Amino acid sequence: MKHVSILIPHDAVMASIVDPRIIFTGVNDFLESAGKPPAFKVQLVGLTKEVQLHNGTFTVHADVLIGDVKKTDLIMVPAIGGNLKSAIKKNEGFFPWIVDQYNQGAEVASLCIGAFLLASTGLLNGKECSSHWLTANEFREMFPAVTLVDGRIVTEQQGLYSSGGASSYWNLLLHLVEKHAGREMAIMAAKIYALEIDRKTQSPFIMFNGQKKHEDEPIKQAQEFIEKNVTERISVEELAIKYAIGKRHFIRRFKKATNNTPIEYIQRVKIEAAKKQLENSRKNVNEVMYDVGYSDVKAFRTVFRKITGLSPIEYRNKYNKEAVTV
Repeated sequence: MKHVSILIPHDAVMASIVDPRIIFTGVNDFLESAGKPPAFKVQLVGLTKEVQLHNGTFTVHADVLIGDVKKTDLIMVPAIGGNLKSAIKKNEGFFPWIVDQYNQGAEVASLCIGAFLLASTGLLNGKECSSHWLTANEFREMFPAVTLVDGRIVTEQQGLYSSGGASSYWNLLLHLVEKHAGREMAIMAAKIYALEIDRKTQSPFIMFNGQKKHEDEPIKQAQEFIEKNVTERISVEELAIKYAIGKRHFIRRFKKATNNTPIEYIQRVKIEAAKKQLENSRKNVNEVMYDVGYSDVKAFRTVFRKITGLSPIEYRNKYNKEAVTV
């Protein structure tokens, strides 16, 4: 039987505490109804016996305090909300315990923005992880030694797991159920909780809104120029000349400020514009392609799939119910 310790962080998102408990105890119920022993011993673990969440709306009672857990097998790190730096500070008491348990052989899994807490332990340094796409820039700024993988729903390295944003953490939970209780139990859980098993990417859900939380004014102006001229074909050389910066220096500054190369940024702006048209209009793929400054169908489809994980037609069929497939 695997000992699962679900942490109760301060400023946690309530659902990300409840949902792991639901699925692991639910699997136990399935097994026991089939005359089999339970797979998991599930405990809520806190720094204090009670933790108030969501401005006091909910109070979560810990089964045990971290000092009482000498050995565990799987640590679940729920998502946090609000001011992330403040939340990390409030939860520092968990970090030495997490590191100690990991060094004793425990696995550690973060859900959504819980990746900020896991990264704060230092265990992710030099490794890949997933998190919510909305906080990707902030994560990279705070944890430059960690490789954040855009779009991926589940990341696993050396006993450390992380999930993509929001409810995509259910896919990580299913992955853990499959690993520790078998494929049959994971499929049953997916059916009972109406989950899509084996989903690999959150790319279709990512909205690109530009990265402008920096102080490099010429680069910010270049970003705005790209966004205002989405129908045009813009080259890096043109941008470098326009803002009187050498091409190589421009590329370096742009990457440092936005975490994208100029070419990546141009592509993302164009694909975001294309996504909105595919969601809200009845234009065919070629019309949308021309509207965002592409003339090569193959190139457009390739870039679109690279960024969203779907073809333009698949994306429209997923998000525009009135669209006619062409």
